[in-house]
Amino acid sequence: MIHPSYSELMQVVNSDTELDDEPLVNSRYSIVLATSKRARQLIGGDETMLDKYVGGRKPLSVAVEELYTGKVKILPEGETAESEGAEGISVDPEKDMSAESFEDQNAEAEEPIWQEMAEAGEEPAVSDEETEADTDEI
Repeated sequence: MIHPSYSELMQVVNSDTELDDEPLVNSRYSIVLATSKRARQLIGGDETMLDKYVGGRKPLSVAVEELYTGKVKILPEGETAESEGAEGISVDPEKDMSAESFEDQNAEAEEPIWQEMAEAGEEPAVSDEETEADTDEI
């Protein structure tokens, strides 16, 4: 069994909301979005908010623990981390799941690599001979 579970994470995230307010997180989907967004930040070079050593652990595991311990908060749409005074992740499921934004994110990530390779005159790592050999085996 995975620990913490989705329901435990949702309880922790929603524990700061008042009784009259709508819960910040209504579904496991929002938890997945928030943790994956934080994991991408960690991969991008952000420092972990945990007090203990996390070397060798995967970014997603670190992101889940940060969320579970309350070191990272999920912010409602429109709020920024500066206004909250702590590290925060803004999750907008509609924006994050649109095909256009996904393609834009991937295009931005891939363009510099291909541009650098073209400028350096580098060729792809796989030769035509290797490609032909792979298709012969099929």
